[in-house]
Amino acid sequence: MAVLSDEIHLLVTLNAGYLAPLKVMLYSVHANNPGERIHLWLVHASLTAAEVASVRQLTAAFGWELSAERVTTDFMAGVPLIKRYPPEMYFRLLSGQILPPTVKRVIYLDPDLLVINSLRPLWTLDLDGHMLAAAVHRGVTKLVDSVNHLRLGTTTSYFNSGVLVIDLVQARAKITRSDITQAIEQHESELILPDQDILNFLYGLEILEIPEEIWNYDTRKYLVYQTRSLNQHDIHWVMANTAILHYCGTPKPWVPGSDSKFTGLFLHYQQQVHRLTAALGQAPAEF
Repeated sequence: MAVLSDEIHLLVTLNAGYLAPLKVMLYSVHANNPGERIHLWLVHASLTAAEVASVRQLTAAFGWELSAERVTTDFMAGVPLIKRYPPEMYFRLLSGQILPPTVKRVIYLDPDLLVINSLRPLWTLDLDGHMLAAAVHRGVTKLVDSVNHLRLGTTTSYFNSGVLVIDLVQARAKITRSDITQAIEQHESELILPDQDILNFLYGLEILEIPEEIWNYDTRKYLVYQTRSLNQHDIHWVMANTAILHYCGTPKPWVPGSDSKFTGLFLHYQQQVHRLTAALGQAPAEF
């Protein structure tokens, strides 16, 4: 295993549509990882200089380092992207080719989540030779795995791509645009969540499973987790033990129609971001 830096490297890939929730997610990381040295890698294809600057102002207030990497159209030339999804969703898989070779590992985080406890155990996780680590959203049974085995012809569990630990040394050697291109061309009609499907179809055997209750908690499924744990994983357990809450599906917590058990927590962090950005002289983020 490559020697890890003490500094935690985080990766986000997005367009302007998720810039506001990104800032809430980053604030939650800062609030619940006090004293950590963090380097944020912001990989994008279309953010303006002003939009990047607004993120940089926030990370500077946290004492983090920010590197913004703009992906050019040449990089994605020839990749047959599915029109209904943005190209940014593939950047996490191709991050080994985008980030400098000095970066050996990253934790990729979707913008629609909150970090409510320490990321340090995930950063120092022993991947045991695997290229990636990810969680599986199973529900009460393993029915989802069975459906995806039939749909994609895979033999592994179906991993969620919203939180990933990526060994970039291995990724640079094993993940190629040509493989992704070929998979999209051959299976486009079968792809429901293209980047996640491609992750599982091509690299499922390279993924170490991590517990979803801690590292990728689906906020829609509180009762499922309660049932599976025989009522042990109540809200007190979640707040003490879960590190990452993932607001999967719709409605998102910043939408007025959202009123789930975890909506209020997101709105709390959103309010803190509004206060901080106002103090920094930024206009209110538009959700």
